[in-house]
Amino acid sequence: MSEDELESIRDEKRDELLDGEGETDDAETAPDEPIHVESVEHFSDVTTDYGVVLVDFYADWCGPCNMLEPIVESIASGTDAAVAKVDIDQHQDLATQYGVRGVPTLIVFADGEQVEQVVGVQDEATLTNLVERHG
Repeated sequence: MSEDELESIRDEKRDELLDGEGETDDAETAPDEPIHVESVEHFSDVTTDYGVVLVDFYADWCGPCNMLEPIVESIASGTDAAVAKVDIDQHQDLATQYGVRGVPTLIVFADGEQVEQVVGVQDEATLTNLVERHG
């Protein structure tokens, strides 16, 4: 391949990249309310379909989890992150897989990878900073 051909290919690629600057990435727009996870496959889809996902592992009988509910709803509506809720009683396999030993446990995923984990009730500012740090 000649130097002119290589330069032409570089120019084409540069133009393609520059044309795509204003476009969003492949991640879907996050919903404004929490997504209730229904299966392991659904969990996998949710954590990979959105750029940043805050996953709330909770239980209905857990008082602190119930206190956290309006905060995670606010995070869902007030940030670009998706919020997923995983009932540990229905999805014990997911709780075990992610080392959930107490509830609420909150895990942040960025681009499909686990990047942060916190246990216990957190205030809205802390959770907002947590998700925005990876957004």
